[in-house]
Amino acid sequence: MKKDIHPNYRTVVFMDMSSNHKFVTRSTVDTRETIEHEGQTLPLVKLEVSSMSHPFYTGKNVFVDTAGRVEKFQKRFGVKEKK
Repeated sequence: MKKDIHPNYRTVVFMDMSSNHKFVTRSTVDTRETIEHEGQTLPLVKLEVSSMSHPFYTGKNVFVDTAGRVEKFQKRFGVKEKK
């Protein structure tokens, strides 16, 4: 392999912000935040939705809307009535 062309592949903590679920895996993602996990200081990546909070995987019909996208869409296009 050539030197200095590959990204830094390391252990990273991913944290689902809606359910506070954390899981550790290896990734090349760049992050500035760190977290103390099981006695180690590891890079932290914050997620809005993961398999622990997504309606498809949880079976709950709950939509996580963190940016007001649904209201913005309904305001722009309106809700059509059924005929």
